[in-house]
Amino acid sequence: MDQQPQLYLIAPAMMAASELGPRLISVLDAHPVACLRLPGAGDEAELGRIADITRDIAHARDVAVVITDHVALAQRHGLDGVHLSQGSRGVRHARKELGADAIVGAYCGASRHDGMNAGEAGADYVSFGHCGTTALAHGEPAPLDLFQWWSEVIEVPVVAEGALDAALIRALWPLADFIAIGPEIWSASDPAEALSALWP
Repeated sequence: MDQQPQLYLIAPAMMAASELGPRLISVLDAHPVACLRLPGAGDEAELGRIADITRDIAHARDVAVVITDHVALAQRHGLDGVHLSQGSRGVRHARKELGADAIVGAYCGASRHDGMNAGEAGADYVSFGHCGTTALAHGEPAPLDLFQWWSEVIEVPVVAEGALDAALIRALWPLADFIAIGPEIWSASDPAEALSALWP
């Protein structure tokens, strides 16, 4: 991989739209972000408000916006696509519903097999994680050699995410197309500064 990975930002879950907007602006104005992912959990009306606010903020800065699992909501609110949390399942359906130009990504845990299936089904990217150690995540961490193998063998872009620290980001730097940061920064008083401390 010749170029450095791009930043993929995960918006905080369960934060009111009115609070989320200013926090996102501060991070997006301080760092070049390729894609913003919205969480798909919570009240549908509030998710719609979040989608509208974040879409306007992100699109004004040429940042694509995807939402976790909500194909219909992505369509209704003019988002750029979806991030599917159940691996390759649903990739073909999302592509059919959203069209050829939409972003369809798939989270595949640490499963090389599921990642390959997602790529074959037409996913625009595959996400592996969690990469770091966390008591909150299920399953085994996605090892560095999975990213090494993927970057050498598979052309579908790969995202690294989950419990990342500065050392892990440096290790993933030559192996991932995108590095996803979110929970690692949102509890900080200044998320943009926290991101600066993590990003090489």
